[in-house]
Amino acid sequence: MERKRNFLCLIMACILLLCPLSVAAEDGEETMTTTSGAIELSASSQLGVADGSLNLNCKSAILMEATTGTVLYAQNAEESLPPASVTKVMTLLLIMEAIDSGTIKLDDLVTVSANAASMGGSQVYLKEGEQMRLEDLLKSVVIASANDAAVALAEYLYGSVTSFVTRMNERAEQLGMTGTTFENVTGLDDTAEHHLTSARDIALMSRALISHPTILNYSSIWMDTIRDGAFGLTNTNRLVRFYPGCTGLKTGSTSKAGFCISVTAERDGLSLICVIMGAESRDIRNAAAASLLDWGFANFGLYTAPAGECGPLKVTGGKENSCPLGYKAFSCVLPREKLNGVTKEESYPESLAAPIAQGSEVGVVIYRVGEEELGRVPITATVEIPKIDFFEILRRMAASFLLV
Repeated sequence: MERKRNFLCLIMACILLLCPLSVAAEDGEETMTTTSGAIELSASSQLGVADGSLNLNCKSAILMEATTGTVLYAQNAEESLPPASVTKVMTLLLIMEAIDSGTIKLDDLVTVSANAASMGGSQVYLKEGEQMRLEDLLKSVVIASANDAAVALAEYLYGSVTSFVTRMNERAEQLGMTGTTFENVTGLDDTAEHHLTSARDIALMSRALISHPTILNYSSIWMDTIRDGAFGLTNTNRLVRFYPGCTGLKTGSTSKAGFCISVTAERDGLSLICVIMGAESRDIRNAAAASLLDWGFANFGLYTAPAGECGPLKVTGGKENSCPLGYKAFSCVLPREKLNGVTKEESYPESLAAPIAQGSEVGVVIYRVGEEELGRVPITATVEIPKIDFFEILRRMAASFLLV
């Protein structure tokens, strides 16, 4: 009789396991979720100062933190202006993407066309029919801003400058560069009436370029050579030599554009992108860039929290009784005085009903300074928990019955 009663109890338990259950949360706590797996930053976490309040001596400027893309300062940053050779940031981005994808290789031999050899302005004096390693052409563009090398690389990758420029504009659209139109790969603007971009857009493409860290191996070089040491290269970006922490990136100047630069620098884990456009001289441009970088490093820092685990979460009606949870790393830029005041709150329910898909969002980690929310990261299931099936229930019933 006792065995029959135990057996009936097991059957009732199995029926309950098969019924759909709602999320359980004690003390009235609501389940907190996010709309996507990406880190979400609240509006209150955006930083910066009033547009133009630093009164930099240039037509436009922007300072962006590279890891998060947070804009720390903007001065007329949306106006479309001639960028001169800072154009080559996009040229180099397409080249680096092709290298990292395996489409082209650093040791490829590139044959110089008559068109490439005819380029004026900054150059390494390529000759028609000359063959040069792709890496040497790349160095020539990054370090010496060589127009002939930029055209040779564009033709090698896409067959023609026209096709390469089409891809430049497509890539600009993908990056959200709304104020940009490219007409060539060099930035020469004598006949390019609509070759324009903005400080904001330059920062966006610079951020994309330095996501390929190999580029910094070249942009941080002060002096180098090509043609087996016969031809010297000196970096057009003097900040590489004279500004502590500078890692690149690209300068440019024409009579129409004035003096422009996109400069990258890193100190104490904070990586900054500074763009200056339309300065009246090289020295004024460099001074404005150094001043804006100094201001950024003095006032801001990068807060980072590592990825972690929490839970486990109790599971009802599943093949497993619990589910481990995890969340991704989080970072944001903060005024330096707030860096040590960040708190973290984990919020997830007491239990969930199976099935639970691996990677499904079950909660959220919220980062705050005081009452200010900085951002949130989804808490997700790190394994899949299927719903218990009928045969597994029978197996468990049998095992339990035999133990009675």
